Amino acid sequence: MTDRKTLIREFLAGSKWENWTQSPLAGDASSRRYLRLTSSETTAILMDADPATGQSTTTFANIGDWLTRQGLCAPKTLLHDPANGLLLLEDLGSVDFAMHLANAPNETELLYTAATDILVQIDRTKPLAGLSRMTPEVGGDMLDITTEWYGDSSQKQIIDEVKNHLERFCPTADKLSLRDFHAENMIWRPNLNGTDRVGLLDYQDAFIAPPGYDLISMLRDVRRVVDPQIAHNMTAHFISKTGADPDTTPAALACLAVQRNLRILGVFARLAVRDRKTRYMSMIPHIWAMIDADLRHPALKSLQKCVQQTLPPPHKSQIKDLL
Repeated sequence: MTDRKTLIREFLAGSKWENWTQSPLAGDASSRRYLRLTSSETTAILMDADPATGQSTTTFANIGDWLTRQGLCAPKTLLHDPANGLLLLEDLGSVDFAMHLANAPNETELLYTAATDILVQIDRTKPLAGLSRMTPEVGGDMLDITTEWYGDSSQKQIIDEVKNHLERFCPTADKLSLRDFHAENMIWRPNLNGTDRVGLLDYQDAFIAPPGYDLISMLRDVRRVVDPQIAHNMTAHFISKTGADPDTTPAALACLAVQRNLRILGVFARLAVRDRKTRYMSMIPHIWAMIDADLRHPALKSLQKCVQQTLPPPHKSQIKDLL
């Protein structure tokens, strides 16, 4: 079997990027890895997604092409070998939202409004065909990982309770969701205009979801605390621009937020226990606090009771010794 280093060398052979300097970039929670290729002041990004680990570059390339056709800023494909899971991409920049805001917190509303406008544009567009759909049934089943790795695998009633709440508040999955839409997956490009200011990354797991899924992904960011006033303002902006019902949308968003963050609890717990990747453990208390806050919405009272009865707080969970 050819090793990944050799495959990358063969992939770039004969291209203008063949002898560019390669520097590893920070990875994500998947088995993908990224390299920045540099020549003088010109750069490109290499995604290495080994098909043997279940990864695919084809979906990322297809969604990126779709986003570009909608006038949004996704990295252009420069070179692609889908059989070996290698994809060379335009480098949109090195400063993501989180990095920029660490130095310019006074610009928080500016950046989050720009990102929300991206979501409004996606909301108005017919979604890409062929993607999986997060129906209420699927949304509930996505919490299997949470009962197994964070809670108690015999306590499955939370799955049914989430399904029931999604059916009640978020019954229709008809909007494209990039799925991991948060401050570290958006590049801030302030010298450009309009949608080009926001570079989009990490959308290979995109699916069709209920309206607002990516909004709560951004506002209930597991990696950083979003100011409640910013969250309120962006929610109001999204509702106003999309024509969503201001009376029912807050409950729907709270329901989606709980579903999403309950699943992330399970994903991070599995990474720690099974894969010995414990760097996400420091985020668990924040995730739990967000779940607790969203469960206080009056419409989610029965879901709140179910979570309290079936899932322990982090310091009493099966991952307590890893926190």
